[in-house]
Amino acid sequence: MILFYLIGSLLISTGLFFNRKTSINTLLVWIFIALQIGFTLFSFVNQDIEEAGYFNPDALSLLMTATLTIIAIPALLHRYDYIYQENDSPGQRGLYYGSMVIFIMALTAGYMASHIAVTWIFVEITTLSASALIFHRRNAGSIEATWKYIFVSSISLVFVFIGILLLSLSLGNQYQSGLQYVTLSHLAPSLSSFWLKLSFIFIFVGYTAKLGLVPMYTAGIDAKDKAPTPPAALLSSVLMNLGFVGIFRMYVITAHSAIHHWVNSIVMITALLSVFVAAVYMLKVKNIKRMLAYSSIEHMGIVMIGIAVGGIGYYAAILQLILHSFVKSSLFLQVGHLYKTFKTKEIYAIGNYFKYNPSGAIFLLLAFIGLAAIPPSGLFVSEFYLVIALIQQQYWLVVFILLLLLTIILWALGKNIFKMLFIPIDHVTAPLTTETNRFEIISQYVLLSLIVYLGFFPPEGFVSMIQTVIHSISY
Repeated sequence: MILFYLIGSLLISTGLFFNRKTSINTLLVWIFIALQIGFTLFSFVNQDIEEAGYFNPDALSLLMTATLTIIAIPALLHRYDYIYQENDSPGQRGLYYGSMVIFIMALTAGYMASHIAVTWIFVEITTLSASALIFHRRNAGSIEATWKYIFVSSISLVFVFIGILLLSLSLGNQYQSGLQYVTLSHLAPSLSSFWLKLSFIFIFVGYTAKLGLVPMYTAGIDAKDKAPTPPAALLSSVLMNLGFVGIFRMYVITAHSAIHHWVNSIVMITALLSVFVAAVYMLKVKNIKRMLAYSSIEHMGIVMIGIAVGGIGYYAAILQLILHSFVKSSLFLQVGHLYKTFKTKEIYAIGNYFKYNPSGAIFLLLAFIGLAAIPPSGLFVSEFYLVIALIQQQYWLVVFILLLLLTIILWALGKNIFKMLFIPIDHVTAPLTTETNRFEIISQYVLLSLIVYLGFFPPEGFVSMIQTVIHSISY
């Protein structure tokens, strides 16, 4: 089925790129949505059955793929006309939708990959397809953001490639065909600690460009700012999840070796530094998309702190990752409505949103509650579990630093959100519009409601799959 999915996605993308009729483009997008949903359901039915020798729908990949599919539907169906109106052409429209299909396909295959090199290949494909989306508006800002994203992502992928080579060398000639994740986990206790440490450092640093952690987080900030809002919604959620999958699968390998404690220390330090960086930039950011991008760095730091502390922190990390995907993607989609109303992304040029778009303003207020982890946000549950895990392991200094940084971030986020919602604009430089699309706002509310449902009323199957992911660390 995976080969059918990959070939089908490529054919649909090719059709979108070469076709010039809007009606056919719309039909092809709907066909891809049906293909994505069908493949996701098929993978759930055929869990842990290896396909094509390099793909395995395990619990982690299924959770990530389901999250991607749910978010991809509104991201694909949000109206093209408010994304890009000036100097539009059928070729640009086809490139946009074709790149979106390739991007989603690469994310899905990256989640499913059971071979470390195959994961790397599809991560590279996400870089290429994302670059086309970032460059979509073809202005000076998007050109700069695209080249910066390509440059940093390329360096990061070279790091990952070096890490894979080092890992391969540590296996010796006898195990050159053993770069499957399961095989590596079984062989980990017998591997040289020196080579394994070196390999982990390169792979971890490389994938931080996708996950959005220190030190390679910089590529994603400009990319999310300059990309149209639907692709930005994917960049800020499901692409970061792919970075997590790449790091987590390597983490599982090290968890079966003698360097597990050392790896936890590296992850903890990096995660805390990431939350610190997010707090500093959140205090001075003036662009709403950049504000949300820095918020993503904060949340990925929280996720990795959960991985480093272990215990119930593992559950908190996976739950935080999934819930963040839903709330952050819905917020980026709402930014499209804000931009349509105020013709700007600058926070201080946006105000009194309740007057111009009440349904959007209510959503923005609820999304702030969700992102700030205030009950009934499900992120409250994951962050509460995280603090409990830190206390159980007696990480008192980490608890103090984390809570201090989260307080700063909450204040900065709340100040900006409430300014946009309630404070009138001093100078209106462009005519304002209240025109919105009912489907789009409903889809945003649906994504937001999932963080309440999965946080406080998680289905038994959902919890069981997270526990299966956790079990892979300690089996």
